[in-house]
Amino acid sequence: MTAVSGRKPTDLELQGLLPGQLVTEPDPGPHCGGPRRSARDWVVDVLCFLIALGLGAWTFVDVLINDGWSALRVLDLAAGSAACVSLWWRRRWPVHLALAITAVSTFATSSTGAVLIAIFTVAVHRKLAVTAVVTAVNILVGMLYFAIYPDDELPYAGSVAFVVLLIVAVAMWGMFVRARRQLVLSLRERARQAESEAHLRVEQGRHRERERIAREMHDVLAHRLSLLSVHANALVYRPDAPAEDIAQASGIIRDSAHQALQDLREVIGVLRAPAADPDDDAPHPTLDDLTSLVGESRQAGMHVTVADDRDLAAHEGNTHESNSQLPAAVARCAYRVVQEGLTNARKHARGARVTITLTGSSGDGLQVRVHNTAPSGPSSSERIPGAGTGLVGLSERVELAGGTLRRGPTADGGFALCADLPWPA
Repeated sequence: MTAVSGRKPTDLELQGLLPGQLVTEPDPGPHCGGPRRSARDWVVDVLCFLIALGLGAWTFVDVLINDGWSALRVLDLAAGSAACVSLWWRRRWPVHLALAITAVSTFATSSTGAVLIAIFTVAVHRKLAVTAVVTAVNILVGMLYFAIYPDDELPYAGSVAFVVLLIVAVAMWGMFVRARRQLVLSLRERARQAESEAHLRVEQGRHRERERIAREMHDVLAHRLSLLSVHANALVYRPDAPAEDIAQASGIIRDSAHQALQDLREVIGVLRAPAADPDDDAPHPTLDDLTSLVGESRQAGMHVTVADDRDLAAHEGNTHESNSQLPAAVARCAYRVVQEGLTNARKHARGARVTITLTGSSGDGLQVRVHNTAPSGPSSSERIPGAGTGLVGLSERVELAGGTLRRGPTADGGFALCADLPWPA
């Protein structure tokens, strides 16, 4: 069986239910390279054979009682028997067998049952146009038969009407079975496609979850671990420092490590929580926590300046109230922009001065800018490692919040990170 497009045919195409898909007959049958008969096929084929044999015997006996034995009746019996036997190959050549049995039925009354089974098979396995042609041919043959061998009990018109009703009923029954099979196969195909789409959605969900986990882990831990690295480097390069300084640095390292573990537990807890919105109950900080963030960086030896030029007049300088006007996603995003800028400056610009600028007002938007000058401290051969995906994840976060992110080197040899975020009125 060969598909026109060279691809593997579907179940609908194999059943001949989709037009223009196959160039050969769709059902080769057993012992011809196709599927072998199932138990159900054997039961159906045996029933069809017995029905054809029974109807043929009934019509043959009725004619034999009226006409008696003759050479024509012997030929009738032989041809009808051959027609019934040929039904075992009806799945393989439904149209050919139907036309051949129809030709035999012009003189063989014992082939009546085989003719009806052949019409039913064509209606089940072939399209409406083919079924209509075979049905019309059988009606014409029936009209010819009763013209040659008229019935003594029924007039010609009555005999023809009975034949037409019988053949049309069998053909319609076969088309109903075909339509039902087509519906079942279509539903099965849809179920298979729905299952495939469900698997695809699951894989996409897993991929998005992995990306979210990576982004959250980076945002929460990169800043904290970079502080640990700075203080650890200070202990390595200043082994002769006073005992008080060493103890203070060790305490900071201990506290930062404990805080990093706490942040890690919080992030994992949020990721495991079945929430509709992954960010609804997340323990993310906002701009209210900017002071503590800057304080940690200053404690690590960074020179950080904050210029908060937001229009807070409507709130009489109450920073907490002004921050509450920001959408939660925007407030968290602004904090992450500042955090990423400080982390990158600590990693790549040792000794640089960092300036954090917040501008904007309600209705005009919020602008966050983190600028660091060129490195001025001594270069270290042991650089703080990074995954290189912080800015990529930050860009995605800013876009999801409805803003834009710009970054790049500045004229003074430093680096600037700028985010324009929405601030509804």
